[in-house]
Amino acid sequence: MNRKHFFKTTILSGLSIVFLPLNSFYLIQKKYSKNQLLGKGNPDLTGDTYTSKMNKEAKVAFEKMKTAALKDGINIEVVSAYRSFQKQKNIFENKYKRFTNEGLTPIQSVEKIIEYSTIPGTSRHHWGTDIDIIDANYPKPISVLEEENFYGNGPYCQLKNWMDRYSESYGFYEVYTKNPNRKGVKYEPWHFSYAPVSIPMLKEYQKLDIKSILKEEKILGHECFTEEFIFNYKTENILDINPQLF
Repeated sequence: MNRKHFFKTTILSGLSIVFLPLNSFYLIQKKYSKNQLLGKGNPDLTGDTYTSKMNKEAKVAFEKMKTAALKDGINIEVVSAYRSFQKQKNIFENKYKRFTNEGLTPIQSVEKIIEYSTIPGTSRHHWGTDIDIIDANYPKPISVLEEENFYGNGPYCQLKNWMDRYSESYGFYEVYTKNPNRKGVKYEPWHFSYAPVSIPMLKEYQKLDIKSILKEEKILGHECFTEEFIFNYKTENILDINPQLF
């Protein structure tokens, strides 16, 4: 190798390190607090409402994806984005009260809830990286987040087809996929996660002692959160997701 080529190569290599995409550096260096992971305070959020509040990076990527979809006639609307611990607790406990009042036992109530909902402190929506979406071009059905709305003649089937084709190029991946071997949360064709941030957050989240946290919070039904229950819940409801989100 001649000296001129050597110096050129060395300089370019150095510049590639200096100008490494900030996103890559962010993923390597960023640490997340316990409160961030549990939905109890997150400085990385932007937005004011239940449907607009997201992680800052996820919000930028979402806006790009929404703009691209609009050009194809798809109007992506977020019906749920960031949820605080308290918000998730309200959702969980309201369902728990309803099911127990209908005659279900505490454990039956909890098991029914976690088919589609998560126990507060364990929701991916706490991170600001996950969104539930519909197509705003169509009138809302009585219940918007139903699988039948995203297939066949459903109002959101075009949205589903567009997301299947393009969402991953913007960093968004379906979380609870339609895989007959997958356990835990039922299939959710409306739920997507911004992988560049949610992957490192999941890695940090797995270091938490979930059983101790749930015990401390005194959530309704917490007496059902035995060692065996928590192990199965973590394995199936938290970790049995799209493998591309690890």
